[in-house]
Amino acid sequence: MAVNYLMLGAKKRLIEKLRNKGINDENVLEAFDKVDRHLFVESFLWNQAYEDVALKLMNGQTISHPFTVAFQSQLLQLKKGEKVLEIGTGSGFQAAILDAMGAKVYSIERQQRLYEKTSKLLSKLAPNVVTRYGDGFNGIPTYAPYDKVIVTCGAPVVPETLMKQLTVGGVMVIPVGEDAQVMKRLVKLDDNNYEEETFGDFVFVPMLKEKVSMK
Repeated sequence: MAVNYLMLGAKKRLIEKLRNKGINDENVLEAFDKVDRHLFVESFLWNQAYEDVALKLMNGQTISHPFTVAFQSQLLQLKKGEKVLEIGTGSGFQAAILDAMGAKVYSIERQQRLYEKTSKLLSKLAPNVVTRYGDGFNGIPTYAPYDKVIVTCGAPVVPETLMKQLTVGGVMVIPVGEDAQVMKRLVKLDDNNYEEETFGDFVFVPMLKEKVSMK
């Protein structure tokens, strides 16, 4: 279903709100204009789809606040054509945004039911996104190295396995912490060192190691 006039107006207001909150990467804002967020949530939530709020998905997961999606996307400093590894496909909205920004996206999800639903959705809405089911701590080594890595769940630490899949000079954006997380941007300097910046506190669902859920 295409965006109706009410949704279109709500989307434009959301984009303006993101701009006012400091999102100034035009590639990010254009992607938010191209991607219809309501298609990534249940229809009874469509009236909230263009509000800056997190919304519930199955299996206790959420679709992040639009600002969080935009903020992480901006921190990536993405260039068109770059390979991006996403940890935590979730609803698929973040992957679709990165795809709309011109990235080649590889995304992994640990919740099987959510993976099955989202992979079908992305095959229609963003067919170039490659999705995999598995433990996010393992990444997707088949397609490594990646120019960028984005983690969309709260990691207790920076996973070494993911750093190894990042190219030298590449960027990882990851929320790190237990109950609440600090958003970090890491630049890989060489195989043993990286430069770190922090960008404030956020709250994400946890990244759980070796607990891949089945049906």
